[in-house]
Amino acid sequence: MSSDTRHTWWRAARDGSAPLALRALYSAAILAALSAGLYFAFAQIAYHWNWGGVWVYRARFVDGWLTTLALSAAALAVSTAIGVLAALARRSRVLALRQAAVVYVELIRGTPLLVQILVFFYVVANAFGVHDRFAAGVLILSLFAGAYIAEIVRGGIESIAASQLESARAIGLTPAQTYRYVIFPQAIRQMLPPLSGQFVSLVKDSSLLSIISIGEFTLSAQQVNSATYSTLESYLPLAIGYLLVTLPLSALSRLLEQRFRYES
Repeated sequence: MSSDTRHTWWRAARDGSAPLALRALYSAAILAALSAGLYFAFAQIAYHWNWGGVWVYRARFVDGWLTTLALSAAALAVSTAIGVLAALARRSRVLALRQAAVVYVELIRGTPLLVQILVFFYVVANAFGVHDRFAAGVLILSLFAGAYIAEIVRGGIESIAASQLESARAIGLTPAQTYRYVIFPQAIRQMLPPLSGQFVSLVKDSSLLSIISIGEFTLSAQQVNSATYSTLESYLPLAIGYLLVTLPLSALSRLLEQRFRYES
């Protein structure tokens, strides 16, 4: 490979315009280096693997992973709806509606998810007769993530220049039409990166639902660990399983960013 070609490849990798094959090559090299480092670390402690004992419980891992997938998908949809509604409420001219949205966002963001799970499930859900753990888990995750999504959406909306809103009013657009044709098409590209991070966090936060005995992925790993006393063999599949969910979400977000990108 000539020096000019190497320089071109290096410049393309640096500025983000590298072809897919080159990016895949860099990723494979980094993963290989990480794998070698982990192999060296485990070799130093002479760890004795017990994959055979864990393999017996493979069906439990699959069931837990599918439950986490269903929980996350439902919570992603519901939390997005809650977040958009809360963001619009925070911009409402009705004071009571605006303050209710502020209280909701600050209360949820200011308290740990673990506490919210315990309070919502053992107090609020029990008071209203909600005994379905899956439904309660989806609602808890949705309310938690919805508060963060509300701030992301509000920030994206407020990033639009006031002159554009004035122009929309000048040509007779209603508030609904202004949001649909002027605000959201521009704001969505600002919101995609933080929304992607929030969606990934939501998937990982679902692991805390194991404390209310929802049979999701983390609880399955805990049960296998208790049965086999093989901690690493029980939790390494857990990490891989979450990566199988979060990596496609991140990739989808990057595709959407390219789709909505335009020259300013």
